Amino acid sequence: MPIITDFIARRLPLSEDEIGPRHPGALYQNSTGAYEVLVLVTDPREAAQLLRRDSARWAVIVRDVLRADGEPFVTGAVWTSEDRLVRPGRTTDAFVPAA
Repeated sequence: MPIITDFIARRLPLSEDEIGPRHPGALYQNSTGAYEVLVLVTDPREAAQLLRRDSARWAVIVRDVLRADGEPFVTGAVWTSEDRLVRPGRTTDAFVPAA
């Protein structure tokens, strides 16, 4: 069965493609709002727990910056052509204090 497994693995989108440029600190916009990425979770077990699903490969915690009462929330929505990057985020896990 390795041939079928290899075929399926090649057909699955890469997590990086699904996440897109949503790294901590990034700001992106789509038709539903403008979101600041607070945390990118790439541990599948933690992502599934946050999304309350049986399985997940990743999750993103974001905050809608257009809402005064915008509370952080978890999403597993994939990056699409409808999403627009406004400000890139950090691609490293190092802590960078705000100015």
